[in-house]
Amino acid sequence: MKPIILPENYNYIAAFLTLCCNLNCDYCINRQGEFKVSEEMSGKDWIKGLLRIQTREDLSITLQGGEPTLHKDFYEIAGKLYDKNKKMDLLTNGLFDVGEFCNKISPSVFEREAKYASIRFSYHANTNMQALMAKVWLLQIRGYSVGIWGLDNIDNTEIQDFCKWLNIDFRVKEYLDKTHGTYKYPKALNGRLKKVLCKPSELLINPVGYIFRCHADLYANRNPIGHILADEITFPDYLPCDYFGACNSCDIKLKTNRFQEYGHCSVIIEGVE
Repeated sequence: MKPIILPENYNYIAAFLTLCCNLNCDYCINRQGEFKVSEEMSGKDWIKGLLRIQTREDLSITLQGGEPTLHKDFYEIAGKLYDKNKKMDLLTNGLFDVGEFCNKISPSVFEREAKYASIRFSYHANTNMQALMAKVWLLQIRGYSVGIWGLDNIDNTEIQDFCKWLNIDFRVKEYLDKTHGTYKYPKALNGRLKKVLCKPSELLINPVGYIFRCHADLYANRNPIGHILADEITFPDYLPCDYFGACNSCDIKLKTNRFQEYGHCSVIIEGVE
């Protein structure tokens, strides 16, 4: 199969292995149950598709979800990509068996040069803080690159103090909805649809292998630009969009890029005031 060569402006590669999750946060942006587990791509197909991507030293493949470790072939996927020298990150809620994880995933599997941890644990209101801290600390002393990311809609004081004491990287991200968050295009959330031109900078792959230009399209399962196993995939520059006004907050927020430089937005939109 032909290699997938990303445009230079692409800042992120996300493989949504599954949208299933073993937490039940009422503010979750993932549409749980959008796909049946039986519809998800097999580990064999994920490996075949992800190995086509020509990654760079500064651009890794992020395994995420949902909770990516719930995919039945998670360990096979991570192991095969590592064997082929693919740089990877992992976004997880931490509800996996730490013994199994350490037996099957060495610290070098999720290891690369970056200004932030390659295994990033999410901390939510439903998270058992003590259990998460014990797991992250165990992985850290075994040499894994780990950190915890919380949201600013909950009180993070206690876990921040623990992380400081144990020298664990803890960071806070903005909670996002129509009234909270720092957005480059605030009108993108007002519900009044408008036609625009949109230039993406992220490769987003849903659980069945389709590629989308933004989270809004991915969660709505509309307008894929290709499939990870298609013979040829092209990445157009600006694409027409009829859904400005119903954007996903992840796509239009201001954030740090992969170099931890603040002010990045996942999309550039033309045709708005």
